[in-house]
Amino acid sequence: MIVILLGPPGAGKGTQAKRVQQHHNLMQLSTGDMLREACETGSPIGRQARAAMDAGELVSDEIVVGIIAERIERDDCAGGFLLDGFPRNVAQARALDAMLAEKGRKLDAVVEMRVDEEALVKRISGRFTCATCKEGYNDYYKRPKMDGICDVCGGNEFFRRDDDNEETVRNRLETYRAQTKPLLPYYEARGVLHTVDGMAGIDEVERQVAEVLKAA
Repeated sequence: MIVILLGPPGAGKGTQAKRVQQHHNLMQLSTGDMLREACETGSPIGRQARAAMDAGELVSDEIVVGIIAERIERDDCAGGFLLDGFPRNVAQARALDAMLAEKGRKLDAVVEMRVDEEALVKRISGRFTCATCKEGYNDYYKRPKMDGICDVCGGNEFFRRDDDNEETVRNRLETYRAQTKPLLPYYEARGVLHTVDGMAGIDEVERQVAEVLKAA
């Protein structure tokens, strides 16, 4: 089985991808990880990727698809795989389809993790973490019982990621809408698009994803 997981930044794709790999025997493939590995191993396609990055250029879709094509030939992908972070636009989706067709394989399911964007902004921009024990909190959904004091360890120092601010989150969502959302009608027309509630709890989202994979 070959699966693609789609959703905006902060929807929880990484968490669900790991659970799919663990419970459904599908290798999770991240384009970032594959690019780094290809560059380190020095394969022909990896050398092309390295040359582009060293020149400060974006790695072309052709190179990325070539790296995926090389990676899925390994034994750990024989039973299927899940793509996380690719494709990001319709051109990449078409290139991926063509590559899979050449290998006699096909895409089985595309799972969209649909979210409420305003709630997602609060989920991401409101989060902060205890500096001592790394317990996570949120300004809107999960504040410490006593302001400034961690519920778990009693620490009084917290931190926020620099990119966890409303402006950055909204910009990332805008990019997703412009580039990636057109993938939804593309895959819907092919009859492989399925939608789950990305705002549900982690276990409930996992249950919904499992139902999609069972029916695919």
